[in-house]
Amino acid sequence: MIKKLSFISLVLIILVAAIGFSAQPVSASGTVPVFFIASVVKNKSVTITTYNFPAYDQFKVLMGPYGSKGINGIKVGNYSSGNGASKTVTYQIPASLKGSYRIAIRLQSTTGSGYFSYNWFYNNTAGGGTGGGGVTPSYTGYPYFFIKSVVRNNTVTIVGYNYPKNTKFNVYMGPNGTKGVGGYFVTSFNSGSGGTINKTFPIPPELVGSTKIAIRTQGNVYFAYNWFWNNTATVSP
Repeated sequence: MIKKLSFISLVLIILVAAIGFSAQPVSASGTVPVFFIASVVKNKSVTITTYNFPAYDQFKVLMGPYGSKGINGIKVGNYSSGNGASKTVTYQIPASLKGSYRIAIRLQSTTGSGYFSYNWFYNNTAGGGTGGGGVTPSYTGYPYFFIKSVVRNNTVTIVGYNYPKNTKFNVYMGPNGTKGVGGYFVTSFNSGSGGTINKTFPIPPELVGSTKIAIRTQGNVYFAYNWFWNNTATVSP
């Protein structure tokens, strides 16, 4: 009995020290993502050039009436920010907006990061529309999780907090000390409404028999990591 209590107390102490923090994402320059109008082909297409976008985020591209900032607009494509470097991309003007004098265009994150940027353009072959871009993240802080329980060589259960909503996370496990980077892919999950999550994951065969195991939940923008003893135990975060 004394041995069991000692083990659980040790796990509690180590869990407090071992929690992995992941910072809120920032754009390439630490400012807001913006884009400018590069050129326009009347009633056909608009070409934009992006700057300062956060790395590895995904956006839907929307167009709508002038003054709407593209909110609830017509989806015309997607934009992937990659490593955050500036890109020049072209999108087709939807049929319902052909003939419009001015058109709003918006890039809205689909990962739950909350980033967006908008502008507008003159629908004429001269191109060179004017306007501004901006962003207000709807999510602040960072996700993190604690180890709730472990079944040796079988499963680990985590309780996560402050997860962004509607975001896909891949789960990786690897040797202790790696933070799960380059680890074995275990599964994926969607954070749904965000906030608190409670998930159980299988321990990959390659890590069976390990004393300590690193675990990581990795999204396009956000991530969190921790580690656990590979021993059957239940710990309340």
